[in-house]
Amino acid sequence: MKIVPAQPNDVAKLLAFREEAAAWLSRLGSDQWQRPYPADKLLATIEAGTVFMVRDRDATAATITLTPEAEAGLWTADELREPSLFINKLTVARTHAGQDLGGRLLDWAGDRAYRAGAKWLRLDAWTSNTALQRYYLQHGFQYVRTVLEGTAVNGGPRVSGWLAQRPARPCAHGFTDETPPPAQPR
Repeated sequence: MKIVPAQPNDVAKLLAFREEAAAWLSRLGSDQWQRPYPADKLLATIEAGTVFMVRDRDATAATITLTPEAEAGLWTADELREPSLFINKLTVARTHAGQDLGGRLLDWAGDRAYRAGAKWLRLDAWTSNTALQRYYLQHGFQYVRTVLEGTAVNGGPRVSGWLAQRPARPCAHGFTDETPPPAQPR
């Protein structure tokens, strides 16, 4: 399997990928990702070079967004002064579930963050998705806090405010990495 940067022509595929994940989450009883994600926002993150896809032959097996930008209102000013990369929208295709692709993507992200000079790999997870929170804890993340106040960027109530981090470190992930070298975090 290889990891590659997403391209603008991947927007429809990634939106369908997210809809599949939202339907699966709904069947599990979670309200995570039930609102459609705006195509223009996805395109902007692809064009910024922060969206990556795992390809298994011609199929998209997983995706992750890894950015130097934190969502507003989640991390403190002191935390934001520490060089960090932030994980968003980690998704594994149901056809590839059970292969620890998510764990390998977390290792790839931690390795990429380390190579970029970041101290931390950080994320915010759905506040009510305790299974997802346990998953991240099992993959070496440490809980920081839960932010409930404020509103999300899209104007609704904050629903993704469970914060966790783990040190950026070199990791073996097993992907053929076809991504450009990482940029330094701000």
